[in-house]
Amino acid sequence: LLVGHISFGILEGYGNLIFTVLTCVVIELVVGRIYTGTWKNLASAYISGISVSILVRSTVVWPYIVTAAISILSKYVLRYKGRHIWNPSNFGISWMLFTAPLYVAGLSVQWGNNILPMAVIWMLGMVIVYRAKRLHVTLTYVVSFLFFAYIRSLITTDPFLAEVAPLTGPMYQLFIFFMITDPPTNVRSKSGQILVVFLVALVEFILRLNQFVYAPFYALTLVGPVAKVIDLYLANRSVKDQSKK
Repeated sequence: LLVGHISFGILEGYGNLIFTVLTCVVIELVVGRIYTGTWKNLASAYISGISVSILVRSTVVWPYIVTAAISILSKYVLRYKGRHIWNPSNFGISWMLFTAPLYVAGLSVQWGNNILPMAVIWMLGMVIVYRAKRLHVTLTYVVSFLFFAYIRSLITTDPFLAEVAPLTGPMYQLFIFFMITDPPTNVRSKSGQILVVFLVALVEFILRLNQFVYAPFYALTLVGPVAKVIDLYLANRSVKDQSKK
């Protein structure tokens, strides 16, 4: 965030960042206390606020506040068997991009493909997902994206490198390191995580063929919760079977 904004001014303004993070933190504190009876750790709310402030583009303030509110509230409203099933910032951003396109856009060219911020994101991202034991998720998505980029180049006759180029942009970098790797909304098994992220890449491939600009966000919004619900259902059934034995 600091490298990107100091070098390229990726934020629309510090005010938007402050409003977004504060909205996430306050809602997490209030709703979390009401829902669970405890004070929630604010790390998740802070990360969601930062993600929203980076990835949302708008000339007015309210979309940042609304996106932040939807993101945090989704954790408490959209649940299955006591767990939230959508990545909060992914859900909030996708909802706003789809329902309010006249007021909201996504981060696209603010960093371009400049090597400095790209290198910083990739280095920090690799360390973070490695420590979170989600490196296989990121690598699977990258390999899948390259494969489907080649297929798209055959279908559209666009150059292969042109199809690969979005992967080096800021939106995709944040997506592959900090959104698809979200531990609370990932399925349990490593093989399941690999399968799910491949399916995300497949759905994104289909959406991109149909000219959806924000295909990765929509793909994760569609695939992620279905996979999580199935995973939670199977886990619950396994517990019941074990209790019967």
